[in-house]
Amino acid sequence: MTTRPTISDVARQAGVSKATVSAVLNDTGSVKESTRERVVAAMEVLNYRPSQPAGRVGSRRGRCIGLIIKEIDNPYYAEVVLGARAHATEKGYTLLVVSSEGEYEAERRAVELLRAIDVDGLIATPVLDEHADLSHFFELKRRNFPFVLLEQVRGVPASLVDVDNVEASRRAVEHLIALGHTRIAHFAGPDYSMHTFERIDGVHRAYSRSHLVFSDDNIVGAGAHLADGYRAALAYFRARGPGERPSAVTCYNDLVAIGVCRALAELALRVPDDVSVVGYDDVPLTEYMPVPLTTIRMPKFRMGELAAQMLIRHVESKTGILPQKIFLDAELVVRGSTRALSAETGQAAAGTAGRQSRQLARTGDKRDAKQDGQHDSGRSIPPDARAAAGR
Repeated sequence: MTTRPTISDVARQAGVSKATVSAVLNDTGSVKESTRERVVAAMEVLNYRPSQPAGRVGSRRGRCIGLIIKEIDNPYYAEVVLGARAHATEKGYTLLVVSSEGEYEAERRAVELLRAIDVDGLIATPVLDEHADLSHFFELKRRNFPFVLLEQVRGVPASLVDVDNVEASRRAVEHLIALGHTRIAHFAGPDYSMHTFERIDGVHRAYSRSHLVFSDDNIVGAGAHLADGYRAALAYFRARGPGERPSAVTCYNDLVAIGVCRALAELALRVPDDVSVVGYDDVPLTEYMPVPLTTIRMPKFRMGELAAQMLIRHVESKTGILPQKIFLDAELVVRGSTRALSAETGQAAAGTAGRQSRQLARTGDKRDAKQDGQHDSGRSIPPDARAAAGR
């Protein structure tokens, strides 16, 4: 815990009275330009941030926080926004939402805009870019401006709300291995997301813990949108004959998985009879598809709610708060898009676990699952239940 600089500290640093600092903050009174510059310089040196933005001291009205998402057309973010908005509204804040659409420059401009309109704090799903220095987040940190991330950025000491994507992705692949699949591909996400690399890492780990041999051909570049999955799957499966193509795939998210299913249908490949498909996120559409989608359930609403809770605590604290990281549960939801293969023929076996809709396999930190509140009415089955019973 660190002590946040106060108006008295600024006054002492600038060699002026607290009334003069207050006049500069609120842009009132007659303050010489040279004195104003000394006060501003003192604020910079001390990284001073008013506990209430100038002009709104003592008032709860007009308080707001910003949320920067990456894809406006992705229903995953809709639930994150709803969770953040629910807590913000409860605490008297308005939530402003901006989308970067996966573009670094758009994200940087959004951060500058939200600061310019005097938001109290910021929640962000940061864009990774090999040419980006992420200076806007380092600048927020330097100025003691409160922000919370929904994806980790290495080197930025910030509060975080996320899930263990490596573990969740590993469980998805291990689910398919347990069903007898030996040729499993992963349709990967965009380069601008850390989640893409974490989920690929999960695929690697699942292979390394099994008898299967991983190759670069197991990772297929796709993206984050419906069309990305569709185009990638068309090209990938068209280029491979029956003996070469995978019998199962995992996907970066549900939108990619839906696009993959569309491509497979056009190629006369049935889900799950010919190819089992696993998504990621569990957006509402997945259980209403012609073949309900097996997927990883992200606690989306809870993530937004906790991020807003953490952010507002930072905003309202009179002392600096050290960065905190919270990792929530993700769950494997088994529906109709995955089936077991018989050991003898390698063909999909009827009546297998792929048809058992709504079974849940927990993954991640058990203690946060109770906080989620997003479980459906299906049965929850720990993935290592048998092993646990034998210990």
